Amino acid sequence: MPDGITVERDGATGVIWLDRPDRGNAFTSAMQIELHRRLHDLDADEVIRAIVVTGRGRHFSTGADMEPGGANFAFDDERHQAARTEMGARPRPWQLRTPIIGALNGSAVGIGLTFPVQWDIRIVNETAKYGFVFTRRGLIPEQNSLWLLPRLVGFGRATDLLLTGRIFSGADAHQYGLAAEALPGDQVLDRALAIAAEIATTTAPAAVGVTKQLAYELLGETDREAAFYREWETFRWFGRQSDSGEGVASFLERRAPEFTLSKHILLPDTDRGWSFDE
Repeated sequence: MPDGITVERDGATGVIWLDRPDRGNAFTSAMQIELHRRLHDLDADEVIRAIVVTGRGRHFSTGADMEPGGANFAFDDERHQAARTEMGARPRPWQLRTPIIGALNGSAVGIGLTFPVQWDIRIVNETAKYGFVFTRRGLIPEQNSLWLLPRLVGFGRATDLLLTGRIFSGADAHQYGLAAEALPGDQVLDRALAIAAEIATTTAPAAVGVTKQLAYELLGETDREAAFYREWETFRWFGRQSDSGEGVASFLERRAPEFTLSKHILLPDTDRGWSFDE
């Protein structure tokens, strides 16, 4: 594909391939734009319950393409403004209601790793190499990694990885808490697809979508009582919806659930000024 992205559909799972194996799936600007467009399109499709992103060939992604025509870091004013406009309009993975699973089949460095950090679940190749190598290229980490990585692995571990730019293994990534699982490379995609299928067949689309939304929303909430209230009110609201009754009934009747609510269900507004004491 000219933009380096290929999309397949496997039932309720959308599979996005980074598809430039001859270049180690290194990112060009067009490839970044297309990846996020495809994430948005799959999220908009009510049939798709989970998205898996993986790499074609040996690598997941070797980072930014540094050849002419690739991702050039030294933007002039015109390119900088164009990039700002595109970045402002780019869909945020954490704002999409569909779970995104990174199947990091091979090595991933630089932006090839900071993109997966934005997603929800990461399965890695236990022997592949990973790294936030920016400081070794005269740059700082990007794609929101300075905000999120400390929250994923702890501040001490994050500063170790970000400041040194050192390479670590997939087994290390799992140990650090960056990856949910580390497996032999030929098992990574199958495991990610199995997780996607589990989500699609056993969970409620609306409940999963809102759980994801609130998990990221409350990650930035500094008022614990406000977070407690937001969660409690939403839980009680869900208890009055049809999927809640279906979830209980299917469990008691020992059958597969038939959930009907959209993953894009709109939540009611909650008054942040309310307290449990009133």
